[in-house]
Amino acid sequence: MLPRGRPRALGAAGLLLLLLLLLTGFFLLGGYPEYGQLREAAAYDGDPPAGHGGHNRSACAPQPPLPPKCELLHVAIVCAGYNSSREVVTLVKSMLFYRKNPLHLHLVTDAMARNILGTLFRTWMVPAVVVSFYDAEELKPQISWIPNKHYSGLYGLMKLVLPGILPSSLTQVIVLDTDVTFASDIAELWALFAHFSGVILLRLDRLRQAGWEQMWKPIARRVLLTLPATSLADQDIFNAVIKEHPGLVQPLPCVWNVQLSDHTLAERCYSETADFKVIHWNSPKKLRVKNKHAEFFRNLYLTFLGYDGKLLRRELFGCPSQLPPGAEQLQGALAHLDEEDPCFEFRQQQLTVHRVHITFLPHEPPPPRPHDVTLVAQLSMDRLQMLEVLCRHWPGPMSLALYLTDAEAQQFLHFVEASPVLSARQDVAYHVVYREGPLYPVNQLRNVALAQALTPYVFLSDIDFLPAYSLYDYLRASIEQLEPGSRQKAALVVPAFETLHYRFSFPSSKAELLALLDAGLLYTFRHHEWPRGHVPTDYARWREARVPYRVQWAADYEPYVVVPRDCPRYDPRFVGFGWNKVAHIVELDAQEYELLVLPEAFTIHLPHAPSLDLSRFRASPAYRDCLQALKEEFHQDLSRHYGAAALKYLTALQQPQSPA
Repeated sequence: MLPRGRPRALGAAGLLLLLLLLLTGFFLLGGYPEYGQLREAAAYDGDPPAGHGGHNRSACAPQPPLPPKCELLHVAIVCAGYNSSREVVTLVKSMLFYRKNPLHLHLVTDAMARNILGTLFRTWMVPAVVVSFYDAEELKPQISWIPNKHYSGLYGLMKLVLPGILPSSLTQVIVLDTDVTFASDIAELWALFAHFSGVILLRLDRLRQAGWEQMWKPIARRVLLTLPATSLADQDIFNAVIKEHPGLVQPLPCVWNVQLSDHTLAERCYSETADFKVIHWNSPKKLRVKNKHAEFFRNLYLTFLGYDGKLLRRELFGCPSQLPPGAEQLQGALAHLDEEDPCFEFRQQQLTVHRVHITFLPHEPPPPRPHDVTLVAQLSMDRLQMLEVLCRHWPGPMSLALYLTDAEAQQFLHFVEASPVLSARQDVAYHVVYREGPLYPVNQLRNVALAQALTPYVFLSDIDFLPAYSLYDYLRASIEQLEPGSRQKAALVVPAFETLHYRFSFPSSKAELLALLDAGLLYTFRHHEWPRGHVPTDYARWREARVPYRVQWAADYEPYVVVPRDCPRYDPRFVGFGWNKVAHIVELDAQEYELLVLPEAFTIHLPHAPSLDLSRFRASPAYRDCLQALKEEFHQDLSRHYGAAALKYLTALQQPQSPA
């Protein structure tokens, strides 16, 4: 038990009064000091000052009234890197789940996190949420002089300079770590501003009036004369400021920061209340922290980790707020759909805006090389097993779009972390497109992966194909020789084959492939089901070819090609099964891309169970009728765009239905 007395000194943790604040009005920390710092923490002789009693004032103090339901609440978060970007998503989900007020998120990010989170929030389209970004690079010179050993690096010090970068019109803001999870409405925390007589919870107006920058920097310099480096990042600086200016401190109930690091006494807090508000994984171990109730708190965190984010696109009724960009047009288009239309499902899927989390895992961009090529593909959860073998066949960069639920995204994360092959490949960029709707948005997925490719050229493949072991090097040499992005635009065709055997010896050369072909162990792709899709490749000529040769477009042709990165995008109207690649090749031909077949290139399709969309295509005449309607609309758009030149594609619409 702590001795009673007047406050003696602030310990290095500074998480004083057994519950602290938002770091001197800054940051949602507080809670209990660590075991080794109890003796240095402040204690009281007699009754504690008003407003500083007990470890959990929420149990006895009346709660302040919540802000009006339409009042805009401001939240600031510092976020950098791939992992931190994922943490922010879980934090935001927990806020959105409980919130009843509009939110304005102020995100201080590096370029990487800005790209990731900018794409995510633009595609999430959550009503009554505004997001502003601030460049962390511009803040580094203001804090880089502070020696710091904390695992967060310079980003752990950036809260010190928030008052100087947030808008001058902003008077108060809640500042959060990325590793906290809400268990209550953030408006309850915002309401605590009513208790503050000092510069707390980041009362920006009062911090500026108090000359915050002129206050903390001299104190930090004095502290660093005896402290070699900060170990708790900005917390060490805040503690020093609080020691000299105790009037800045307004303690918060510990339920607003139930800390789950190894050596806190958080149990004293949550064991006395059933109403904890925020849990804080403030340990480098995060979910692996040693705490006898860690499983309980992990389950709360995992609830939001796997929660379907589209369910959080809830309007705040009665609160006028600006809709996210594009939301009004989208709502209008959806309102005009006829639910009695036999193709309603297709129309609705085409209009769906999927949440997109680009570079879901750490990624090392490839060095700039003029002839480099990225393999681009898309997949769902049932094709994850293809990733390891694909990595063995393709040593170059890849951009892969994965169609997953929120829960499946976490399973995918664990799958990669557990795989020595996948975890070693930093040049594979994974982009999660979250599932929504009954039909597979195949071309939207391809467009996401294509847009994120960083090399000058892309190999447009499918996940169930394995390229020749030498294909990556051969394609780069072919690109250098043929320059398909120069004067005459060209698409380099990679001939496609298939095996019907789940186990077979993959050929190491064209000669071995031809031997397997002659032995009936390999076939040209779709030879039995839909030869029209690849016949124009002219496999008989390919057998003898030594140099690239030109082929003509034909109806239903759908080869796998290498093209410049700025090639036309796939037509997103084609969802589910059928004509998705065919339409793209039509567009390439309409834009006068020359089709050149590479004589030493090949890729082989592996057998797998038919997809749900393929099964529906085969079983449902209505499904096939809807696909035909999409094809006709596609041709109408071609005619509007290319005029008489599009007439030759009319024949493609008059052919029998393609199964691919």
